[in-house]
Amino acid sequence: MSTVPYAENSEVPPSRVPVLAALVYPEDKYPAQAFDALVESCRRRGMSLAGVLQHLTDAAPNRRCDIVLEDLATGHRTAIFEDRGSNAAGCRLDEAALAEASARIEASLEGAPDLLVLNKFGKAECGGGGLLDLVASAMDREISVVIGVPRSNLELWRSFAGALGIELSGARSEIEGFIENL
Repeated sequence: MSTVPYAENSEVPPSRVPVLAALVYPEDKYPAQAFDALVESCRRRGMSLAGVLQHLTDAAPNRRCDIVLEDLATGHRTAIFEDRGSNAAGCRLDEAALAEASARIEASLEGAPDLLVLNKFGKAECGGGGLLDLVASAMDREISVVIGVPRSNLELWRSFAGALGIELSGARSEIEGFIENL
């Protein structure tokens, strides 16, 4: 018995339409638990991942700069903010560290992971920089993307993602449903 896995007279498999999913959260409440649930669920299903998770290394409220990115493919951790001291007005994104993390993620896309996970559509991405090249690279490779989007950046995200964008609340059932439909 012979079956035709694709459209008749076609030797090329149909393209998979990648999804751009925003994990939407309030400005002051990064969805660490939702991202952890997403990664755990993907790994439980044997899915390969590329991208990064954001972790606080010190939970003290006055220590906003203690954020590292964990590379999901290698486990490598990169600090992405420069701590300018207690008298400074805030943190400063370490562009070199972000570029290093981005290069690691780009290299992991070569392995055609099932999903790219990015921590934040933040100020750098709203300005057209940051990790946006990774999103484009993943989409070119037909790899779906999940990225954290604070509510304050949601309109810019919607403009960027267009018709390919969907929004997730972070509820575990919604995350599970999203993963099942990849």
